[in-house]
Amino acid sequence: MIAWRRDIHQHPELGEQETRTAALVAAHLTKLGLEVTEGVGRTGVVGILKGAKPGRLVALRADMDALPVKEPEGLSFASRERGIYHGTEVDVMHACGHDAHTAMLMAVAEVLAGLRDQLRGSVMFIFQPAEEGSSLVLPGQGASWGAKRMLEDGLFQAGTPDAVFALHVMPGASGELSWRSGATTAASDMLDIRVTGSQGHGGMPWNTVDPVVTAAQVIMGVQTVVSRKANLARSPAVVTIGTVNGGSGPNIVPEEVAMTGTIRTYDEQVRETLRDDLIRSVEGVSASAGAMAEVSIEPMYASTINDPALAARMAPVLERAADGKVAAAELPGAAEDFSYFAQAAPGLYVFLGVTPEGQDPATAAPNHNPEFFVDESALQVGVRAMAMMAADYLLQD
Repeated sequence: MIAWRRDIHQHPELGEQETRTAALVAAHLTKLGLEVTEGVGRTGVVGILKGAKPGRLVALRADMDALPVKEPEGLSFASRERGIYHGTEVDVMHACGHDAHTAMLMAVAEVLAGLRDQLRGSVMFIFQPAEEGSSLVLPGQGASWGAKRMLEDGLFQAGTPDAVFALHVMPGASGELSWRSGATTAASDMLDIRVTGSQGHGGMPWNTVDPVVTAAQVIMGVQTVVSRKANLARSPAVVTIGTVNGGSGPNIVPEEVAMTGTIRTYDEQVRETLRDDLIRSVEGVSASAGAMAEVSIEPMYASTINDPALAARMAPVLERAADGKVAAAELPGAAEDFSYFAQAAPGLYVFLGVTPEGQDPATAAPNHNPEFFVDESALQVGVRAMAMMAADYLLQD
């Protein structure tokens, strides 16, 4: 498993370009005697393990894609790969731990394949591309990727799983498993704002409608929407403006300022209300300055909802897998397209701590940081957790 992880880490691939990783996975599953389907969701791989007796269907998912991040020196298996990300050549690194996810699920497949004579039912192994998004198609172009595209390609057409499980490495005590019932990751919506004013001389702003000043007021206004409009007692919410672009010279009031951002929520009612309030606020603030605003909010991922009954059922299994080293997971600000699988079937999304002993997880580099580090000794806990959840679910009456 560690050899697989290091090989995948050294050769990372961006979303919807995971051809080498997919070939490695497919060859391994084929060797184990599973029914293997390649090219699901462009580069995804699905393996079906049939037990000796009929029964339920359980699905296990791992994501395979890497990020456009440059890896620092240090590891003997550090990535030196480069790839094309939306038309631009970039460095590529497994800065989120998907290399560990893929290697762990490959190991789980080997463990359960060795127990097929004792299993009732079937296990679906889902090796998913593009969890971080497509590196080929930009959002807003009407395309699907990752989990959603796999479902559109008929992933569950032959049969919807009775339960679907996934695991994600993150900063935390090495080998500790954590999870929660209900909302587990954030819903993500992409915010696009264009403020149009009237261009003119920077020394005579009274002859213009300044979209830069208006954009600044819009940025402050959207934070007021969160603090004064969103029902934070019901569920947290975050609005972040990530890019601001406008202008061509220091003495020119520009015609337009464009901004993009992200909206994170955990409750569908809060999500819908916040979207309406944001549009109203942006348009109102802009109109008060004499400018016009175009606001587009594109849904990306829904909140991942851990099925309460499934979480309760698997709690003792996870405690055994981690030798009692478990904790209640906090709400992260990250979003996950595992949410699509959890909408189609009862789902459980679990976190695995991978911060080495002696290091404070609170100060460890987070996922998506080039210094993110995986303590490989924790991965055996992840294998036990996924294998035991699948086996326990299939063998329970």
